[in-house]
Amino acid sequence: MNEPSKRKSSTERHEAIDVSDFVYAATGARVRRLTMPDGKHWFPAVDVCKELGHTNSRKALADHVPDGHREMLETVTGGYGLSIPAGRGWRRDLHVISLQGLILLVNACTKSACAPFKQWVAEVIETVQHEGSYSLDKAEVQPAEPGAPVAYAMPEQVAEAIVRLEAHNLRLDEELAGGQREAIALQKEMLTAHQDALAVQQATLAVQQATLAVQQAMVRAMERIADRFDTLVLERRTPGTAFTAPPTTESVLAHWRERLSVTEDVWAVAVVIAPVLVEQGELREPLESIAARTGLSVHRVNECLRLLRKHACIRPRGGTEDGAPVYVLPQA
Repeated sequence: MNEPSKRKSSTERHEAIDVSDFVYAATGARVRRLTMPDGKHWFPAVDVCKELGHTNSRKALADHVPDGHREMLETVTGGYGLSIPAGRGWRRDLHVISLQGLILLVNACTKSACAPFKQWVAEVIETVQHEGSYSLDKAEVQPAEPGAPVAYAMPEQVAEAIVRLEAHNLRLDEELAGGQREAIALQKEMLTAHQDALAVQQATLAVQQATLAVQQAMVRAMERIADRFDTLVLERRTPGTAFTAPPTTESVLAHWRERLSVTEDVWAVAVVIAPVLVEQGELREPLESIAARTGLSVHRVNECLRLLRKHACIRPRGGTEDGAPVYVLPQA
């Protein structure tokens, strides 16, 4: 570029090759870029080194990029009176390199994808050495309006590199999309399997609950059968157990005293239930009510009733709606 063209303002100048395409052809990636008011481009060194395979960005800069083409982001933006760009990736101490610095790093890269760009750079240098200059071919379509930017044909090596890299990226995108679809399908299968397992667990729990209810009912039935069997055995062994005359509370209590050794707790229960059995013909009173009236525990009340049943003083006959046994006198 001759001297007059260097003095053109930033609004008049134009780039023969779009800088994004140029960088993409050189590095194989879309690298972040800051463009200053004078048209100079700066790139985060860490981005360029990552794409080119330089594992130690500081060493790569020190070995291949002169000081004039690498700076701190704060220094670059401060020189134009600009602030640091917003975003997590932009920091004051971020190393940035110019376009020439980027090209120097590409030339130092050994990746095969950089070969076409290096070949074109070598061609440019050879042409300049041989002919004294290098110019891009003007495009077939010229600007329609006077003063419009002139379009140039992109170098073949750069264009081929861009096309090849874009095709590679498209394949990667397709593979990624396919992998995502497979992952979604697998997640759906796992969700269905989890739902099936949950349904099986719920069904198993329902069966277990039903089995427990049946077992509890069987236990209650066996207790009633055992009580009835004890009563029948005692009645057979002890003739004349049933009352021959209408019972009274006193006669019932006297009869019970004869049949068993009445302890204080048994007597307390007997005094409470005897009037009920005589007057109502049956005892439907809950154990908790008897316990409250006698001052005994529910467990002790139940033991006293079992003792009275065992000695044929009372016998069970059916049960209440809530499953509690109903007691009557042996003659009933």
